Amino acid sequence: MALPSYATRVQRTYYYAYLFFCCIVFFFLIAPLIAIVPISFSRSPFMLFTEGMLAWPPEPEAWSLRWYKNMVGMCDADVVSSTVPCGNKWMRGTVNSLFIGTISTLIATSLGTMAALGLSRPHMPFKGIIMSILISPMIVPLIITAAGMFFFYARINLVYTFTGIILAHVALATPFVVITVTATLVGFDTNMIKASQSLGARPTRTFFKIIMPLILPGVISGALFAFITSFDEVVIVMFMASLDQLTIPKQMWAGIRQEISPVILCMATCLVVLSIFLLTTVELLRRRSERLRGVSPH
Repeated sequence: MALPSYATRVQRTYYYAYLFFCCIVFFFLIAPLIAIVPISFSRSPFMLFTEGMLAWPPEPEAWSLRWYKNMVGMCDADVVSSTVPCGNKWMRGTVNSLFIGTISTLIATSLGTMAALGLSRPHMPFKGIIMSILISPMIVPLIITAAGMFFFYARINLVYTFTGIILAHVALATPFVVITVTATLVGFDTNMIKASQSLGARPTRTFFKIIMPLILPGVISGALFAFITSFDEVVIVMFMASLDQLTIPKQMWAGIRQEISPVILCMATCLVVLSIFLLTTVELLRRRSERLRGVSPH
């Protein structure tokens, strides 16, 4: 938002100082993420900027895609060693993470949307208690939640199974859907539901023709947050998954402890790009939701 023409010198000074402070905070938060991108293209087996990368003009020999090839299992002979093995662990972890994240997102989105619709009812009993229980996985420390899930699922033989991992991720992702869809339902006009019912529409038709199109941006936003939560989760996976059930966060954690190489930075770069894409999608959906509700963004 630009300053008005009648702003005083003090107001202008405060405004530009505020922008400068925001830029400093933004740089402090983003700089570590930006730093990993060029290092992932380094030819060196160490996670650092080489002299060739820092030279001006940059030396082409200092840059390489060798670590990205290693990540997908296409390794050069000089890359493979006892400390940097070449295999399909990263791709297997990617497939598992996508599978677990997709199934968890579908289940969490369905449950969270239904819970949000129920909590949006004006005469819903014990609304505060139910909401507190639903969002408790976001408040309770994750290590406690993981330990509790491990002992609970161990009794029903779901530990070290994809079913147990998916159910655990659903429990963590559902609160994000509930909060997002509930925020979308704040400005929802219930008179449209009454009008649909007065015209003879059944509840199912009312939901898919009236309610769902209006809350769809919030549902998709909640689904994206649920997917990010499931895709990035490592603590639950460490408790619930076996050695063969690799995911991207688990493989990155194991790589940091056992086989430090720029391959980890390559996968981190891919995750940063994925996160930027998902967050951009969420912002576009938020603006679309505001336009549908007749709210002009400031």
